[in-house]
Formats: sequence, structure tokens, C-alpha cells
Amino acid sequence: MITTIIALALGGIIVATIVLFALDRGPSPSEIAESYELAWDRLDFAALWSMSGDELRDGLDRRAYLAAKTAAYAGRSNLGGLAERVDLDEVDVGLAFARIRTRVTLRGGEVVHNDVVLARRGSAWVVTGYSLAPGPTQPA
Repeated sequence: MITTIIALALGGIIVATIVLFALDRGPSPSEIAESYELAWDRLDFAALWSMSGDELRDGLDRRAYLAAKTAAYAGRSNLGGLAERVDLDEVDVGLAFARIRTRVTLRGGEVVHNDVVLARRGSAWVVTGYSLAPGPTQPA
């Protein structure tokens, strides 16, 4: 009797866990766009690789990508840690495509806008395009 109760309880926990994982859609395009901006600010190339689609990986595998980015930014730590905050100005999300315009307020008060383009690949969103948005930078 007690064995049956334990088996049913354990079975219920396993089923609930599977259902929760199946329903989890992962991070939203907005969350990924904000994280992508912050990863660039930290010069966190491993995080950038994880969030990027093949379009932004320069045709390199993970190890080669990390080595290339690390070499390109060697001695350029002044390019990181510039962001005071990241906000989302425009969010346009469809079923398999998203475009998000970010507003990055730099520590010096300047504001930079970037366009982050994402595509749904399987069950996850990945960044497939990243560019400076048109328009001048401005003080906050």
C-alpha cells in the first residue's frame, strides 16, 4: 500500500516536471535583446555565441569564434563597461521573427540605439542581425 502511494506520488512529480519543461518557452525576444546588449557591454563572447544565430558567427565554430573575438578585443577593455542601462524602445514580435530597437544609455550620458533582429529556431529565439540604428546619438 505505502509502496503504491510512493510510486504514484513519484509518477505525479515526474509527469509534472515533464509538463513544466514542455510548456517553458524560454527567454522572450525582449529578454534576449537586452541580454545581447549587456553581453556586448561586458565583452562576454561566450554569451554572444550562445544567443547568436549562424548569421552572426562569422562562419566559425564556438572555439574559433571565441578566439577570434578575444584576439580582436585584446587590449581594448575600454570598449566594455560603457552602458549605464539598456531599455527597449520598440518591440515587434511575430511568430518566427522579431525586431527590437534598444536604447543604450552610456555612462557619459550619450544614448545609442541598436536594432536587434531575432528569429525563432526550433523552440528558441536567436539573434540574426545586430546594427546601429539610424539617427544621431544624444545625451540622456
